[in-house]
Amino acid sequence: MSASSLRVLSLIPPMTQLNTPYPSTAYLTGFLRSRGVTASQEDLALALVLQLFSRAGMQTLREHVQRIPMRQRTDCMMQFDISYERYAATIDAVIGFLQGRDATLSYRIAGRNYLPEGPRFAALDVYMDPDDPDGGDPLAWAFGALGSQDRARHLATLYLNDIADVLREAVDPRFEFVRYAESLALSQPTFEPLAKALAAAPNWVDDTLDALTREAMATHRPQLVLISVPFPGAVYAAFRIAQTIKRHWPEVKTCLGGGYPNTELRELAEPRVFDYFDYVTLDDGERPLLALMEHIEGKRGVSRLVRTFLRQDGAVRYVNMQEADVPFSEVGTPTWDGLPIDRYLSLLDMLNPMHRLWSDGRWNKLTIAHGCYWKKCSFCDVTLDYISRYETASAELLVDRIEAIIAETGQTGFHFVDEAAPPKMLKALAEELLRRKLSISWWGNIRFEKSFTPELAQLLAESGCIAISGGLEVASDRLLKLMKKGVSVEQVARVTHGFAEAGILVHAYLMYGFPTQTEQDTVDALEYVRQLFDNGCIQSGFFHRFACTVHSPVGQNPEEYGVKLVPLPKGDFAKNDVGFIDPTGTDHELMGRGLNKALYNFMHGIGLDGDVRGWFDVRVPKPKVPRQFIERALYA
Repeated sequence: MSASSLRVLSLIPPMTQLNTPYPSTAYLTGFLRSRGVTASQEDLALALVLQLFSRAGMQTLREHVQRIPMRQRTDCMMQFDISYERYAATIDAVIGFLQGRDATLSYRIAGRNYLPEGPRFAALDVYMDPDDPDGGDPLAWAFGALGSQDRARHLATLYLNDIADVLREAVDPRFEFVRYAESLALSQPTFEPLAKALAAAPNWVDDTLDALTREAMATHRPQLVLISVPFPGAVYAAFRIAQTIKRHWPEVKTCLGGGYPNTELRELAEPRVFDYFDYVTLDDGERPLLALMEHIEGKRGVSRLVRTFLRQDGAVRYVNMQEADVPFSEVGTPTWDGLPIDRYLSLLDMLNPMHRLWSDGRWNKLTIAHGCYWKKCSFCDVTLDYISRYETASAELLVDRIEAIIAETGQTGFHFVDEAAPPKMLKALAEELLRRKLSISWWGNIRFEKSFTPELAQLLAESGCIAISGGLEVASDRLLKLMKKGVSVEQVARVTHGFAEAGILVHAYLMYGFPTQTEQDTVDALEYVRQLFDNGCIQSGFFHRFACTVHSPVGQNPEEYGVKLVPLPKGDFAKNDVGFIDPTGTDHELMGRGLNKALYNFMHGIGLDGDVRGWFDVRVPKPKVPRQFIERALYA
């Protein structure tokens, strides 16, 4: 197609993440510019936080607190009001420090006399030296004598969380740094809760977002606005942004895309969505956007749109003319031009060296391959395009993109955001990086499969790999087989140990509540996890509760997994998570509390030699796993 004359603006809505831009707009803007389109981008999530968390923001927040009767104020509100002058005096400096603009402030913050300390600082008790529980600085054990920068960033993060708690309780009960107003969109069968929230009088957060939206529109004067929504926690703000655009610029076309509609809105039939968005597109955005721009310019009829919902004669219509997707090798190089990469905040929620990568530091995000080369896991959305369509590009092209991104951003940290980076591609990429003598630091997600030998792990480390994450899910060979993971616990132990021996940090994604999982399975899984930590195979992990989705093998063939699905409620909006009845009858909620408590401590090196039953609040069976199982697997 010929280059479009449309001006296109891509927006990141609140909330995604604060340490680095969510990559969707960078991908789209880079692609559109490669096709000659005038494309720009803005991160309204970061802009909103920087407005709220400023000296002027502290004054407004205090005004809200003081309107609340004294008897209704919570502890964090009372503490904020009493210490307001200190918050107002420190907030701009703390933000500058977290942006990397004033490293010397770390000494004052780390001294514990500079920042006001609210309820969130009670979390520091977890870092008490187990060998000296009655004395000393609790952070000294966690950071050692030379960790003033990290210590200060952790304290500054607690300080911001204290303020966020006040904002949530005094202004907007939905406010979160990540899961903002998530309940309004997470598998909501009906649009009604979101519609009511959007019709309500705007609060201070809403008004701030409205002003930022109008500023972005005035700056870029777009004719088409793309709002990329990756998570349910960005939906409410995305609709608020679209509401502002439609109120002030009704002639501008708005389009919703991203991970949320790709998974939750595939059966969208709610006409009111189109009071805010003219179009909703599914799956990879490149081909639908090319068709949509031609349509807006009058070069393509509505019946030739690709994977696009729209409203016609008051009803929702889905149009999908079959047209080949843009090959992965032709999507262009992501660009961060227009995003304020020097203003992102490096936060330190957890001190674990692997876990912190998600919130600490600015990473250039890049994809090595489209989709998943395995695409068999029974809990995964294997029927959807982002998993099922697997495509690669050459290592030479990938390193060309890496070099272009470094030239643009001046930063050499990369997070490869693949569902599961293929071993062959990683090997080729590492060899190409070494051939060009290109020095980068990178991390990404893999499957713990046997192709990742100690020799390959060493090669990846030499190419700049600092960390990898991967799904162990339920550490049980029976359940791993049922999940079709294609790995065993012993294999995971050997692969992860190989990475750790190469100096690469390892994070394990863990799961509980899978169909037919018993209390015994759960206790055994935790014992495996304890041993993996104790033997240095993994350094970090995260337990999440299994959720059955309509697009997964479990959701489509529940009888194969011994469960019955609960009929979905009637509705014409979101549809993704589906309830199920498991005759096993395990109380996963109760088990989950023990699992998460154990994992939190394991990540801080605490309790690794104890009996895992001690982490649960209820009586649970004794583990059947031999206490040296992982050790024997490694050294047999």
